[in-house]
Amino acid sequence: MILNIPKHLKKVRDVKLTEEELINFESKVRDVYEAGKIKGPIHLAKNNEKELIEIFQYISEDDWVFVPWRNHYHALLHGVNPDKLFKSIVEGRSMGTNNVDPNFYASSIVGGILSIAVGTALALKTKGSNNRVWCFVGDM
Repeated sequence: MILNIPKHLKKVRDVKLTEEELINFESKVRDVYEAGKIKGPIHLAKNNEKELIEIFQYISEDDWVFVPWRNHYHALLHGVNPDKLFKSIVEGRSMGTNNVDPNFYASSIVGGILSIAVGTALALKTKGSNNRVWCFVGDM
C-alpha cells in the first residue's frame, strides 16, 4: 500500500509501538479466543501495521479516531491502554471499543461510524477547535 499523506499535514508525534508489538497483541487475542475465553466475536487485522504506524504520526492525541470493527491496532496506536483494551476484548467488546481518553470510537455497524464522525467534526468546527476527526473505513 502506498500512502499519499497530504503535504499540509505535519507529523505531530512519534509512534512508540512497533509492528511486532501490534502483531504480538493480536496474536495474544487470537490465542485467548481460540482457547474459548472471549465472550464475543473478534476481527483481527494483519499486514497493515506499517501503514497505520505512519498514519498515526499525524494524528494528535486530542484528535478523534473512528474505526469499524477491525480496531485493535487503531486503538493501541491512538493511546488506548493495552491492558484495558485486552480486558474489553475478553469481555466481548472487541468490535465496540470506545473511549474518551483518548477520543476513540469503534462500531461493528457497517458504515455506522461515518455519520458520527461527521457530526463530531462539525461540533469541533463549531466550537473553533483545531482538533481533527479521522475516520477509517473500507472493511466491506
